[in-house]
Amino acid sequence: MAELSSTEILGIWRALPGNASTPGWRAIDLFHAGTYRIKAARHAPGNEEAVLIGFSSAKIAPTSQFPSGQGFRMERASLGEASGGLQWLAIVCQPSGNLELFAAVVIDICGLLHSTSHCPEDVVYQRLLGRVRGWQEFMRNGREGLNSETELGLVGELCLLQHLLDEGMLLFSAVDGWKGPLDGLHDFQLGAGAIEVKSTMATEGFPVRIASLDQLDESQRSPLFLAALRFVTSELGAALPELITDMRIRLEPDTAATRLFEQALIHVGYLDMHAKLYSRRFSLSELRIHLIDSEFPRLTPFNVPTAIRRAQYELDLSLLSITNHPLADALEQLGVA
Repeated sequence: MAELSSTEILGIWRALPGNASTPGWRAIDLFHAGTYRIKAARHAPGNEEAVLIGFSSAKIAPTSQFPSGQGFRMERASLGEASGGLQWLAIVCQPSGNLELFAAVVIDICGLLHSTSHCPEDVVYQRLLGRVRGWQEFMRNGREGLNSETELGLVGELCLLQHLLDEGMLLFSAVDGWKGPLDGLHDFQLGAGAIEVKSTMATEGFPVRIASLDQLDESQRSPLFLAALRFVTSELGAALPELITDMRIRLEPDTAATRLFEQALIHVGYLDMHAKLYSRRFSLSELRIHLIDSEFPRLTPFNVPTAIRRAQYELDLSLLSITNHPLADALEQLGVA
């Protein structure tokens, strides 16, 4: 597929009749990839610009379950005799939406569909839903990308997720346990316990920031582990978008895991349209995994004066003489190995 431009998409929409007396879709094929097809379209009598995606075998949810938000909507489309035996989805510009921005949405979605032409349809469908949600979140909040601290935190959580899969965890179990993007108390809830992930790029000591009195309180989930990752910037490392692409490829065999992964990215605020903003390349130089127990120094609601209701603090792990557990041992204690 030759790369489309916003100007070309806008020109195609202008060429399609939108005020026809007969209700329905007027569409032009853009391209087909794998077993699905993509069309630029207008709908009469509303004169609404849209992109249509036709799937041959994906399990399409009811319209009520589609993402909804500002700028555009997603719905099923009936093409009648022109359906070609496919199930059609329509992504439609809202009357109040910015048409030039919607054209950028369509370009991005077409790029996604073309790049995933080798994937099973169910995977493509889940990726499409995730991309639509991401754009709607962008339009709702006007996000301009992750700050450097959140970027590093996401890199650390993705790195640990990769290590969990390397240890043999099932795809769905590992992604389902990833709660960091969902504002969970701990970044991974696995078995009866949890793993809290902390990332640093400090070159001296091993400082980690603890966000609350509850974060290292093992009475809430046990066993509780702290996974501390030290990164350095290196040309041999991987940028955040590359880590995400690698994880998407790894999760392809499990559409449910793919769906959860895409939802997590949206919750944390990562959008593919911002990929060029994340140019730092990270290499993992050290991974420590510590069991949080009575020997581990930390502040909890039970060991501070009752008048202290909340606190944030910093630990320097380099000053502690405590056991560094292999991840395999931690997973065995968590009951997921």
